Amino acid sequence: MTIPAKRRSRTRLRKGRAHLALKKLYLIKCGKCGKPTRPHQVCPACGTYQGKEIIKFKVKKKKEKK
Repeated sequence: MTIPAKRRSRTRLRKGRAHLALKKLYLIKCGKCGKPTRPHQVCPACGTYQGKEIIKFKVKKKKEKK
């Protein structure tokens, strides 16, 4: 195993970590249902992308009690 030539100082180490911060999530409104979604993604609420239905959701039927 090799040994590094010089130890990285605290400042240089922290400068490298400056870009690891979390970025703010960017949301847009869905064209069909109006709920917030991520751009270029299928809407998780209605399953549409660019006005076309991509995912078809199954409707659960309620059981009737006797």
